[in-house]
Amino acid sequence: MKSEKLTVNTGCDFFQLATLGVQGLQPYQPGKPIEELEREYGIKNVIKLASNENPLGISPRVFEAVQANLKDIARYPDGNGFALKKALAQKHSVEMDMITLGNGSNDVLELIARAFVTPEHSVVFSEHAFAVYPLVTQAISAKAIVTPAKNWGHDLTAMQAAICEDTRLIFIANPNNPTGTWVDRTSLKAFLNVVPKDVIVVIDEAYYEYAIENPDYPDSLEWLSDYPNLVTVRTFSKAYGLAGLRVGYSISHPDVANLLNRVRQPFNVNNIALIAATTALTDNEYLEKSIALNREGMQQLTQVFDEMKLQYIDSVCNFVSVEVGDGAAVYESLLCEGIIVRPIGGGYKMPQHLRVSIGTKAENEQFIKALRKVLNH
Repeated sequence: MKSEKLTVNTGCDFFQLATLGVQGLQPYQPGKPIEELEREYGIKNVIKLASNENPLGISPRVFEAVQANLKDIARYPDGNGFALKKALAQKHSVEMDMITLGNGSNDVLELIARAFVTPEHSVVFSEHAFAVYPLVTQAISAKAIVTPAKNWGHDLTAMQAAICEDTRLIFIANPNNPTGTWVDRTSLKAFLNVVPKDVIVVIDEAYYEYAIENPDYPDSLEWLSDYPNLVTVRTFSKAYGLAGLRVGYSISHPDVANLLNRVRQPFNVNNIALIAATTALTDNEYLEKSIALNREGMQQLTQVFDEMKLQYIDSVCNFVSVEVGDGAAVYESLLCEGIIVRPIGGGYKMPQHLRVSIGTKAENEQFIKALRKVLNH
């Protein structure tokens, strides 16, 4: 017997019950899943270059560790993440009480905002910066101060000028998503020197492992002892290949970490994710292979963009944003060819660009073939 759709008269406008910040939010739009494209278009062998994932897949060493511990998924994880914190503390030469674990680095970014920002405060971040910054700011009904970008990147002079008496938090993505731009060591340290001590400065280093090859790229962890208001945030989703397990972390002054852990949800990082991340830190061979593959793939794509006379933004990440004209139209045309990339109009305000993740050599070649076809090159 066919069941009828349940209709409920709530007698209440729940939208009006929500906070003003939540009422105005638009949900984060992730990259289109492969399965969704295959269902909608009836095509197979789809290539996804939309979400800055590691094309190598999971590390073999991590895969073995996960398999060995599947029997324990009926038990709660270690709520303090002791083993992972210990491994991170050893790797980065910091104390364990400086570390806060998150369900991905996005989780940590939200923890920071919730711990320090109220509707009476403002948050400073750059135009074209990571979409989570305006989301977490608006969710708590705080004031967003968005500074104009300079050559697609952060203009630290403009960000400094934007700091107000009510500013409590500054987000700096270094390097930045979706532009791939980065702030050099000298400029960032000069900025930190002038930021008031009661303003939290978050350096979001999700793509740190790819960027650190550049000699002028700063490792903000080196400055934690000099700037107690500094928080460094990193992730296992990119170079370590654990995007599906969601593990991120911050390293900060112990007093800051203590406050973040007060608002952190119990067991926010699951058992398998803890084991995978702890194991990933031991697999340097996989990490080096990931970085090398990315370097080669970046050269492969940008060389073709040069040949096609397409403008692109120099990137130190595992993606590159390329100017294609009508980004939304080219995106749709690529979908028909079985290629998923990322349009970055909308909140990012880059409607002429597409962000393309670096894939394997074969995946990159398939994307290039499709792009040439779509653009008639």
